[in-house]
Amino acid sequence: MAKDLDDRWYFNVETGKAEQGPAKRGYREARIGPYDTREEAERGLAELHERNKRMDEEDRRWEEGS
Repeated sequence: MAKDLDDRWYFNVETGKAEQGPAKRGYREARIGPYDTREEAERGLAELHERNKRMDEEDRRWEEGS
């Protein structure tokens, strides 16, 4: 069963901090997630960069015909 969205964690890329719960209405969204735990959210940006690096490498290999 999915966790209630009010309990999920997000990483705010502007503040560099993990936040719990939905974004406040009317605010510009600068968060990635949701994550189930604070620890996962705190690693969110690093994981995003790692995933992008892997995808860039896969794109490079594909373009080279490897």
